[in-house]
Amino acid sequence: MLARGLTTPAGARPLAVFWGVTLLGTALLAATLQAMGPLPRAVPAAIVTAPDTRRPITPASITRQWNGTTAPPDSALLEPSVAVPGLQVPRISTDGRTAMKVYARPAAAPDGRPRIAILLSGMALSEADSLAAIRLLPSTVTLAISPYATNAAPVLDAARAHGHELLASIPMEVDGTDSAGQHALLTGASLLENQANLEWALGRTQGYAGATGAGDNGLRGERFAGQISSFTTMLEQIARRGLFYVDPRPGASLPAVEIPVAQVASIIDEQQARAEIEAKLAAIERLARERGFVLALAGPPRRAVVERMAAWAETLESRGFVLVPVSAIVATHGQ
Repeated sequence: MLARGLTTPAGARPLAVFWGVTLLGTALLAATLQAMGPLPRAVPAAIVTAPDTRRPITPASITRQWNGTTAPPDSALLEPSVAVPGLQVPRISTDGRTAMKVYARPAAAPDGRPRIAILLSGMALSEADSLAAIRLLPSTVTLAISPYATNAAPVLDAARAHGHELLASIPMEVDGTDSAGQHALLTGASLLENQANLEWALGRTQGYAGATGAGDNGLRGERFAGQISSFTTMLEQIARRGLFYVDPRPGASLPAVEIPVAQVASIIDEQQARAEIEAKLAAIERLARERGFVLALAGPPRRAVVERMAAWAETLESRGFVLVPVSAIVATHGQ
């Protein structure tokens, strides 16, 4: 309170009013906060991350994505044959893709079970027998197409539709008096002659992952393969075209060159009596358990042999084995 007789200086009244209002507002705010209680503790915002959709491309994941059919011939993986005009032969594409990858049948990743691969040769020589084999055998069985087939198209179409992996058979000189046929690679032929015959064999069909010396009627090209210099040249040409090679000679020595190769360990139908075939199939299982994997050969697709192989293959999984295409056990030899 001001003393009587004193006067308020000019301009002091508005300032007093301002501070009075300010103090009153502060007091009201404090009273309100007191009534509301303490403020809740701040909760940090949840951090939301998108799920990681990247998945490693493993053989198992490829199998799940696979549509069940073998890829048709890709023009980017073909080029005109120099030695045999009019034919198309494999090559590595400009973007680095290879036939051994594009046309390989996907296989599940190794899971510790012994793996068995089966190669059936002489396909397309007999259309009826070949189509029956495609219908009866699991699609994991790899098929080698004969270059001497006059019309392989129906067999190729059926094989791809069922998901079979394909190889091209290369006729090569054999031991003894048997003939490997016209266009066979020979120990007495020149380098250019053998190159032309190799391109002839490779150009008879398209869309295969590899090549093999397993020929028609059980021929295996032992004499030509025994001439190391010529055989090595052939293997190098096959590898440069993006293919792997299957050697049909059990226990044979291979040249010390870096090539993707698989080697046959057992011939299923060398003897065609039922007891002999049963014994070979049992031996294949023992060998697979010992080594972890085995490649066996049969052919041509005789009906009785195919039916027995199909029945045996149906029970493999229940006995702890897994049937895989040949490409699943190919390794680089010579490293």
